[in-house]
Amino acid sequence: MADDVQGKDGEPTQDPPKDPAPASDPPGFSVPVVLGTRPDNRPTTIPPWLPKALLLIGVSVIIWLGVYALLGNIRSLIIWLLISLFLSFAIEPAVNWFARHGWKRGLGTAFVLFMFMLLGIGLVAAMVPLIIDQVGELAAKLPGWLEGLKKHSINWFGLHFDTKDIDEAIQKFTDNLDATNIAKNVFSLVTTGVGLFFQLLTIALFTFYLVADGPRFRRTVCSFMSPERQMRVINIWEVAVDKTGGYLYSRLLLALFSGIWTFVWLTILGVPFAAALALWMGIISQFIPVVGTYIAMFLPILVALAQSPTDAAILLVAFVVYQQIENYYLSPKITSKTMQLHPAVAFGSAIVGGSVLGAVGAFLALPAAAIIQAILSTYLERHKVIDTALTSDEPTPPDPEPEKERALQRLAKRLKRSGPEAAPAGESSA
Repeated sequence: MADDVQGKDGEPTQDPPKDPAPASDPPGFSVPVVLGTRPDNRPTTIPPWLPKALLLIGVSVIIWLGVYALLGNIRSLIIWLLISLFLSFAIEPAVNWFARHGWKRGLGTAFVLFMFMLLGIGLVAAMVPLIIDQVGELAAKLPGWLEGLKKHSINWFGLHFDTKDIDEAIQKFTDNLDATNIAKNVFSLVTTGVGLFFQLLTIALFTFYLVADGPRFRRTVCSFMSPERQMRVINIWEVAVDKTGGYLYSRLLLALFSGIWTFVWLTILGVPFAAALALWMGIISQFIPVVGTYIAMFLPILVALAQSPTDAAILLVAFVVYQQIENYYLSPKITSKTMQLHPAVAFGSAIVGGSVLGAVGAFLALPAAAIIQAILSTYLERHKVIDTALTSDEPTPPDPEPEKERALQRLAKRLKRSGPEAAPAGESSA
C-alpha cells in the first residue's frame, strides 16, 4: 500500500494510534467540577456525589431539629401517655376480674379509676391540714430547742454560735404559714390546682380508653402484623400486664401492712393525726423506689418530735424494726410471684427514670425494668453455669490433699533430724 512506511528490515510500519475521541456522557451523568490545579498541574475536582451528600445531610439535620422541637412541645403529652399506658397495665387485671363476673369493661374500668381517685383525694385531704398544723407547731418550738442546744454547747464544749439568722428564717417561715398570707396566694393555689386537675383528667381519660377498649385496640394493632409477630406482641403485652399489675397490687398490700404498723405505734405514743400519718407512711414508703421508706418516716418522726424527743426515738426504732420484717419476711413472700428485681437493678432503674422523666420516671422505672427483665428472660436462651469458685455462693472448702502432703513433709524432716543422732547411739551399744 502506498501509505505503508518501510522499516529497517523491510517490514511495513503503521502510523502510531491516535487518541480515541472522548465518548459522550451517558444521560444523568454529572461532570466533575474543576476547582483549580494541583502542584503537578492536574485539575482538582469535586466528586459528583458530594453535593447530593451535603444536601441530604442538610435536609436530615433540618428534619431532626424539627422533630426535636416538636417532641419538646408535646413532651407533657408524651409523659401523660406513658403514665396512662402503665396505669392501664396496672388496673387491667382488676377490670378483667370484674368482666369475668358479669361487669361491662367500661363500668369496671370506671369503678377502679374512681376508687384510685378517692384514695388520692383522701390522702391529699388528710395531709394538707396535718402539714400546716404540725409544721407550724414545730417552727414555734424550734427556737427554744436551739436556745437549749446553744446553752449545752457552751457548758459542755465551750462553743459559741449565733442563732440570729436561723431565728429570722423560722419567723419568716411562720409568717408565711399564717392564714392571711395563705389567703393572698389563693389565686395561684387555685390556678395550680385547676391545672393539676386537668392533667389528672387527661391521664384518666387515656387510661379509661386503653382499658375499656383494650381488646379492640389490640386487634387494631395486630391487624397490621403477620401472625408470628402478632403472637410476639400479644405475649409481650401479657407480660407487661402481669408484671405491672403484680407490682401495683403487691405494693398496695405492703402499704397496708406498713400503714397498720405505723397507726398502731402512733396511737400507742399518742401522736396526733395517726390515721393521716399512717396513710402517708404506707403510700410513700412503697411507691417511691429505694428511698421511699426514709422519706416517708421523716414526717411521722417530725410530728412526734414536736411532741417529745423520746417519742420520736421510739418511733424511729419501730420503723427500723418493721423495715427488717418487711425486707426479710413480708416482701419476699408477697413479691416472689409478681416482680423480682435485684436491689441494684431497682436502684439503677430509679436513677435512670428520674434522670429522664423526673419523679414520674422514677415511679415508672421499676415496672418498666420488670417488664424488660421478663421479656429478656423469655426470649433469650439460658445455659447451665459451670461450678467454679467464682460462680458459687458457698465458700470453697479447703483441699485435704495439701494438708496430707504438708504432714508427710514434716514427718520426713523429723526423721532426717533424728537419723544422725540415732546412729552413734547404736554404735556405742555395739
